[in-house]
This record gives sequence, C-alpha cells and structure tokens, in this order.
Amino acid sequence: QVQLVESGGGLVQPGSSLRLSCTASGFTLGHYIMAWFRQAPGKEREGVSCITTTLGSTSNSNSVEGRFTITRDDVKNVVYLQMDSLRPEDTAVYSCAASSSLNYNCNFHVSEYEYWGQGTQVTVSS
Repeated sequence: QVQLVESGGGLVQPGSSLRLSCTASGFTLGHYIMAWFRQAPGKEREGVSCITTTLGSTSNSNSVEGRFTITRDDVKNVVYLQMDSLRPEDTAVYSCAASSSLNYNCNFHVSEYEYWGQGTQVTVSS
C-alpha cells in the first residue's frame, strides 16, 4: 500500500524554524520526484519546494527562496523540508507529493503528482 505520511508541523513564533518530514512506504522513493505543497485557508494550493531524483536538483517558489530547503534520504525513504525564518504568511497545511515523471527538472504541476500525503499543519503566530 502506497503511503506518504507527513510530520513535524506545529505552532511557532515568527522567525523560528521547523523541519517537516515525509515518510514514504509501499514504493521506492528514489524513483520519484518529490515535492512539498501548501494550502492556506481560502487560498489555492501552492507548490513550495521540489527535488529531482539522482542529481537531487531542487526548485523553490519565490515566496520561500532562501528560507526553505528540501532534501531527500532515499535510504530512509524520507523527504525533508527545512523551514527557517518563518513568517505568519507561511501558515498552511503542508503536504508532500510524489511524481514518477521522467522530467529532467521538477515542477509544481499538481496533475503530475500521483501520490499525496494527508498534510501537517504549520502555524506561525506570535
């Protein structure tokens, strides 16, 4: 059974850091492009960070560039999202997703991601 389970969310103050984890089971993580998306109440889902297979090339949205870092550990079947300098506008449910696309680069086209986790809540507030 394919499963993606996110963890690490919580309530933090502005300027703080959090590290989210996405643990995969039921498939070989190393064969998949991985991404983090987020959705805030009343807003559309937004791609945050993605990482390719093999070379591990990454791409970030403009809103998180320089603050968020995505990494992967294909041995442990886990993808991480290190979030630094958090802002109130980062508040959202964060979900990880997996794509079997053979694209050289990763992107945030939702339709290309076959597997999704349930999400973890991140709240940034003073």
